[in-house]
Amino acid sequence: MGSGDSKLHFRKAVIQLTSSTQAVEASDEVFWDQFWAQPSMSVQDIFALVPPAEIRALREESPSNLATLCYKAVEKLGRAADRGCPSERERVSVLNCTRLLTRVLPFVFEDADWRGFMWAGLPAARKQCCHDNDNNNDDDDDPDGARPLAESLLLAIADLLFCPDFTVQGRKRDADAAVDSCELIWEAGVGFSQSPPLNSSHDRNRAELLKLLLTCFSEVLYLVPAEHRVNPWVLFFCSAANRHALPLFTSLLNVVCAYQPSGWGFPYDHLLMSDQRQLLVEQALQVLMVALEQAVLGTGTAQGCFLGGPENQFVNFLSRIHREEDLSFILKGVSRLLNNPLVQTYLPNSTKKITFHQELLVLFWKLCDFNKKFLFFVLKSSDVLDVLVPILFFLNEARADPSGAGLVHMGVFILLLLSGERNFGVRLNKPFTLRVPMDVPVFSGTHADLLLVIFHRMMTCGHRRLQPLFDCLLTIIVNVSPYLKSLSMVSANKLLHLLEVFSGPWFLFSAPHNHQLVFFLLEVFNNIIQYQFDGNSNLVYSLIRGRSLFQRLANLQADAAFINKALLHKKKKKKKSADSSHDNSAGTESCPKSRQEELDLAGALEAAPDPHRTCEENAFSIYAMSLIRRLPPPPRPPKKSFCPSVQWTLSPFLSEASASSPWSPTPDWVLSWKSKLPLQTIMRLLQVLVPQVEKICIDKGLTDESEILKFLQHGTLVGLLPVPHPILIRKYQVNAVTSSWFHTYTWGVVYLRNLDPPIWYDTDIRLFEIQKL
Repeated sequence: MGSGDSKLHFRKAVIQLTSSTQAVEASDEVFWDQFWAQPSMSVQDIFALVPPAEIRALREESPSNLATLCYKAVEKLGRAADRGCPSERERVSVLNCTRLLTRVLPFVFEDADWRGFMWAGLPAARKQCCHDNDNNNDDDDDPDGARPLAESLLLAIADLLFCPDFTVQGRKRDADAAVDSCELIWEAGVGFSQSPPLNSSHDRNRAELLKLLLTCFSEVLYLVPAEHRVNPWVLFFCSAANRHALPLFTSLLNVVCAYQPSGWGFPYDHLLMSDQRQLLVEQALQVLMVALEQAVLGTGTAQGCFLGGPENQFVNFLSRIHREEDLSFILKGVSRLLNNPLVQTYLPNSTKKITFHQELLVLFWKLCDFNKKFLFFVLKSSDVLDVLVPILFFLNEARADPSGAGLVHMGVFILLLLSGERNFGVRLNKPFTLRVPMDVPVFSGTHADLLLVIFHRMMTCGHRRLQPLFDCLLTIIVNVSPYLKSLSMVSANKLLHLLEVFSGPWFLFSAPHNHQLVFFLLEVFNNIIQYQFDGNSNLVYSLIRGRSLFQRLANLQADAAFINKALLHKKKKKKKSADSSHDNSAGTESCPKSRQEELDLAGALEAAPDPHRTCEENAFSIYAMSLIRRLPPPPRPPKKSFCPSVQWTLSPFLSEASASSPWSPTPDWVLSWKSKLPLQTIMRLLQVLVPQVEKICIDKGLTDESEILKFLQHGTLVGLLPVPHPILIRKYQVNAVTSSWFHTYTWGVVYLRNLDPPIWYDTDIRLFEIQKL
């Protein structure tokens, strides 16, 4: 039978099923076999031949037929798993059942009345059939009719993922011997030393089954955040009830970390041959993301256990990885893949570029969060810089793109987690010598300088939706500042420029917490002066040149007339600066001048909506309310030409927190924080060094700053500065709000990465808003 005939017969079966007003008996094997016996049917074919409207009509008008279709498909998978798919015909049936369930299940989850269907017992007709055929099995403690359909499906998928000659290499063994899936792990790496030969057919079959598994996990897409509960699909699949949990977790992790996008290493080899392994790697990453993501939702801890449920075995296995060779294998694999987009060659587009870096960042986050041994292993050497550089590359690339806000937040979360450890700040002192395709000013310095330059660009040239990230970015800088031995002149000037903008009266009086950014920057300067003065002559020189900023802060007026004047000046500048930011949107990509940077920042900040009047905001800003403080929410992103896009909405209990009464600055409010500005150390430094620098300039007639830098390099402030303050490190703390953000972001990535076939397209997604452009 040809491909066209197969599609025609399949389509006729679909029409017959959807147009039937009477229930089709489950015992009618001839009818039901039409749906999975047809050869040459791809997943794209099934999605095209089973349109959404007909699935919904079947659900509403013939619910018994839809229930029987799901039951028969699950039964077919279960029987094939028990028999081990011995024939090619049975393997074709398994793949067709897998594709059909992938198509149908989202519409089952879409309807609230149907969500419990898969967790109910088998249909009554089936129970009666089982009773007639197995009436002698009264002693069975777990009769077939008692197992929910969802559990039967998940167990069948797990068995099929280790089915010899279908998804794994076949082995000769006794007929009566049971197959130990721990001997059939897909790739060498963690806990497994043998590397099975590559088999593109096996990789395709694994990817199909993993896509169905991901579809099973996706019931949460149809629940609003307020209705979120523990995902029962993940709960069961990652429990001890799944005998393949350990080999499957190991297989997924090893396949990802062992993947080599470079292939054979020849230029343009990715254009000459297909790479089935990449599709498997992407599906494996997404399954790992979802399975690990469920562990901490609503718990407020990182213990990796469900509340009131069994332990998540995937999280348990991940947290127990401890051998150095295993940790090294994971770190090298993740860093190799993250650095793939940065690879440069003389021949344009001659190397393959991966696109699943968002999934890799989520996996790296989970590794660091659940396995502290891995976190310490990452930080104990300079290997952490192999992760830092690509993260900074992604931040720089996505800073001006509103659709990249989630990626930016994910990268900043990781850097915040890393910055809470001393070793991260120490490693930043390694010189930066790589050639990376980033449009940043040319400088000679360390990785710390690169981090400061990128952060400065994010705050001055980034999209307005990144404003809630400012305090988080500065927190990272504060955490690493006590360990930065030698900043370049470029990065030192960037820090002073941020202080110049954030200390402006119009900005200080714009929101009740904007002054905290000034506190962060002053803390950075104090840390470097107190703990790393000797090697930071560039920063000291910049502080001397910008001494008027600190004098202005110390003498900041707090009377009502000055406040009103600053606010009036802000209103007059608002339209002009916003227009400048809009007209120069293309120019801000390079940001050649500080004045342009200040205008861009002013336009972005002044155009932000009133936080007290915004009851629904982008969920990418909610971490700010749980980590450090609350900032004005970002505005709605403008519509762009990409399709589809995902719009995350804030959960109701957080929206209420933003709907308070309007705020306006008062003299008492200004005085309450002005008196606490940590200016003593900086003012003392200026008091001692400014006269010395002025004297040497006059005496020697210096006009070259290099001579002044040499003088500052040999200077000392021992005994002249206040007593050093304790180093304060602000560490990331897991909580329900940030876990909810990760939950939404993870599924947003999964949704956008599964558009061929479009598994969840044109279904009623409720976890986030879909903008169809």
